[in-house]
Amino acid sequence: MAEEPPPGSRPKPPMSRIMRLSLRAVDYVADATRRADGTVNRRVLSLLDPRVPAFSSPCRGVASRDVVIDPTLRIRARLFHPARPGDAKGAPLPVIVFFHGGGFAFLSAASLAYDAACRRIARYASAAVLSVDYRRAPEHRFPAPYDDGLAALRFLDDPDNHPADVPLQSRCFLAGDSAGGNIAHHVARRYAADVPAFKNVRLAGVIAIQPFFGGEERTPSELRLDGAPIVSVARTDWMWRAFLPDGADRTHEAACFTSPGAAAGLDSPAFPPVLLVIGGYDPLQDWQRRYCEMLKDSGKDVRALEYPDGIHAFFLFPGFDDARNLMTRIAEFVGESHDGGSE
Repeated sequence: MAEEPPPGSRPKPPMSRIMRLSLRAVDYVADATRRADGTVNRRVLSLLDPRVPAFSSPCRGVASRDVVIDPTLRIRARLFHPARPGDAKGAPLPVIVFFHGGGFAFLSAASLAYDAACRRIARYASAAVLSVDYRRAPEHRFPAPYDDGLAALRFLDDPDNHPADVPLQSRCFLAGDSAGGNIAHHVARRYAADVPAFKNVRLAGVIAIQPFFGGEERTPSELRLDGAPIVSVARTDWMWRAFLPDGADRTHEAACFTSPGAAAGLDSPAFPPVLLVIGGYDPLQDWQRRYCEMLKDSGKDVRALEYPDGIHAFFLFPGFDDARNLMTRIAEFVGESHDGGSE
């Protein structure tokens, strides 16, 4: 078992004082709205994390609209796409299905940070981004967000659901950060295990940005960096308790990618290449490196991007140079993955 470092020895990531204060505000939102009984104060959270509207008129070169992807469950998503001049439709766009972070319990597709991030991804990658407003814990535990991710793929699989003014390719990527990266992985597994269920959508890649995985042990990075911005042992423990089925521990398949229950789909050739992002100041980095090794041992194509100065969720803050660099690398991954699939 890893030993906890002595007080005062924990490294601090390089950043401006203003950025450090901004991150403390993010920590405050999570701590002020999560209750000891495992519930979330949604009323207070709605005040601290107000929803921003979609913009049909281009904002920084990208337009957006809200769509319903599952009327029965009332699951919504926000579709972002680069603006076209005049009435021009242009070539069909690849689609990135995005899952926001927030420990399965916080934030949404309409949160300011994720609205802005998806707008940047659409602009850099010249792609449509479908940001899924999946159901959140603890009101909706495992496997609700994974089911909602598959619902998004089924929505895209039906061409009748595609907007007439935004032609979409069948080529699709799954992306997400933190809990969203976890969701992207598990949705990819489920897709790969049941490819015949999809007539049109073809999964071309997974973009896992600092995915949220875990286990019962405390890894060296979790202890060394406990108290780093956004992620702490206390917060992640609370999030797993809120999301996992009652009575489950962190050996459950949702948290532990080596669990026997997490194996389905990984042996399929339809499980796509993975772009994995790891930050050097992210307490979860040891789990992410183990995830990388698991994929390699399974014979999967995985490319790991290491950002030594990256805190957890750094890509949400464009003030970091690494955040801008990652947008470029995502665009390259999407471009390189073009396989000439149906458009």
